[in-house]
Amino acid sequence: MAGFSLLAASAAAGLSGCSMTDDMVMGLGSQTEAAQSESPAAVPGPGDLGADDHTLVVTPAQRHYLDALHGAGVQPSSDLAALRIGSYVCQARFAKHTDQQVWDFVLPLVRNEVGSSATAMTPSAGEVNTLTDDYIRIATEQLC
Repeated sequence: MAGFSLLAASAAAGLSGCSMTDDMVMGLGSQTEAAQSESPAAVPGPGDLGADDHTLVVTPAQRHYLDALHGAGVQPSSDLAALRIGSYVCQARFAKHTDQQVWDFVLPLVRNEVGSSATAMTPSAGEVNTLTDDYIRIATEQLC
């Protein structure tokens, strides 16, 4: 339980602007690319994004993770939601949590994510378990 509390606290700190989550979600590498579903992404320079531009900027590692999720049939509600879940997986791995602790923390996140999808019907527990396994496996392989 203490490990879960530590993970939850670090996640909450990350969502409030802590650099660990910012590094994981927005800067795993020095090169970035704009996330676009339909067309190849361009690599923006430091001054290319205006203050009103809300384009999600991802690193090549994050793009590989997102592509691997889509390749496995995982359809997140948004790239940002998928990156958030992947970030939690990486934080837990970095904190040396057991596989069960990672699973216990990520499962509700995935359940909430698939429950928020407006286009899908309510998934079965088996489908949620499969998606959770995919998120954890792919984040561990591609993102962490």
